[in-house]
Amino acid sequence: IKKGVLSPHAPKIPFFFGYWSDFKLVSNLVTNAGKALAAGLLTGDITNFFDYIAVGTGVVAADATDTALGTETAASGLSRAASTNSRVTTDVTNDTSQFAKTFTVTGTVAVTESGVFDAAAAGGMLCRQVFSAINVVNGDSLTITWKVDID
Repeated sequence: IKKGVLSPHAPKIPFFFGYWSDFKLVSNLVTNAGKALAAGLLTGDITNFFDYIAVGTGVVAADATDTALGTETAASGLSRAASTNSRVTTDVTNDTSQFAKTFTVTGTVAVTESGVFDAAAAGGMLCRQVFSAINVVNGDSLTITWKVDID
């Protein structure tokens, strides 16, 4: 598994075209547990697919031994939620798994981390990354897109 990208979008300020956006491109970290779960999916030993994206406010750097976000957010419309999953092309046709979710924000939060999980609560974490704050407020949308390229 090759590191992919996390690209959150946070429309912020109404402007001529309706909004400005804050776009970040960050290399992700596939966790040790995520690698083991992915291997289990390939052999059929594991049947829980990675279908959920979570965000949080933790600031401790992502580490391969992580099994959860530092401080997962469960309020302001940012609770862990089902992602839309697909395969996209990076190097060869359909070699990259893509996970995406658009959250509708109902409060004020400085989002600083995200991860991909195989369950709506707890479960296994495929990947995690920490990034500089994306400040969102009531009425904003926050789109998180993870890409995991199979190398």
